[in-house]
Amino acid sequence: GVGKGAENNILIKDAQSLEIAHKVNAIVLDKTGTITEGKPVVTNSYWNSTQQDVNLQKQVLLSLENQSEHPLAEAIVASLLDESVKQLPVESFEALSGQGVKGKYSNQWYYAGNEALAKEGGVAFSSEAKSSIERWKAEGKTCILFFDENEVLAVLAISDRIKATSAQAIKSLKELGVQPIMLTGDNEETARLVAKEVGISRFQASMLPEQKAQFVKQLQQQGNIVAMVGDGVNDSHALAQSDVSIAMGKGSDIAMDVAKITLITSDLSQIVAAIKLSRITMRTIRQNLFWAFIYNIIGIPLAAGVLYPVIGFQFDPMVAGIAMALSSVSVVTNSLMLKNKSL
Repeated sequence: GVGKGAENNILIKDAQSLEIAHKVNAIVLDKTGTITEGKPVVTNSYWNSTQQDVNLQKQVLLSLENQSEHPLAEAIVASLLDESVKQLPVESFEALSGQGVKGKYSNQWYYAGNEALAKEGGVAFSSEAKSSIERWKAEGKTCILFFDENEVLAVLAISDRIKATSAQAIKSLKELGVQPIMLTGDNEETARLVAKEVGISRFQASMLPEQKAQFVKQLQQQGNIVAMVGDGVNDSHALAQSDVSIAMGKGSDIAMDVAKITLITSDLSQIVAAIKLSRITMRTIRQNLFWAFIYNIIGIPLAAGVLYPVIGFQFDPMVAGIAMALSSVSVVTNSLMLKNKSL
């Protein structure tokens, strides 16, 4: 089964996960990089400053986001580098898990992150910033805010395309009797639009990493066997909590290290293949147990002479040896037939 998985770009590091996967009835999916391509681009921006101030603020923002590993940060960095923006020496950089980043320049703290982080900091929103956020969120875009300790300095809208195979993969999971659930740190509007497009009816937005793990734990407490699929550092806690952890091969090293199964191509349809592979493998194991036992259940009493007092029949020891060999051949042959199974 592990070999068959490797042939289909499914790297199985722990055989136990292959054994459990056939029981999965709920699958939790991250959004960015899992359902979507994970290659976001900046589509719109609003700056609440004069041109001279904007140049400095872009440099600070670039310096902050360049130290982050999040895909959205990479999109911002790429956009600013296209404008030939230069970096500045930002001090005291810190990644705020599930919210954004912060750092200090010229004795002033600067932040880049989601709307919740800005509201938590109690900073002021200009009317233009508010309207830009609402408009772009309605379009299904993710808004990243850049702000200091007083006010929102900029709003950047980021779009990430949904993978071509995601909708069909979700449909196939439902056909297998597995409930798909999407968890994301993104805003409610973007999450709703993405969920609707791929056919997911249950989702949670604005989720922090520890909240994702807690959600997985709640599903387990309700009696579900839960698979978690993610690609980033923010997903590692939930991956560790799940019964079957699956990482995208194009995701972060931490996610792949924690996960027991890695999809090399980062294609959601491979999750369907992994569950099918588990079911085929477990069916083969049960068949093998049958063949291994049936020879012994029938052969051992006969070899012991249970029929000798009745009809005078007793197994020749050589025949018993051949039967024992056949049981091993049956098991190995049946296992090798997995190579010819389609997923």
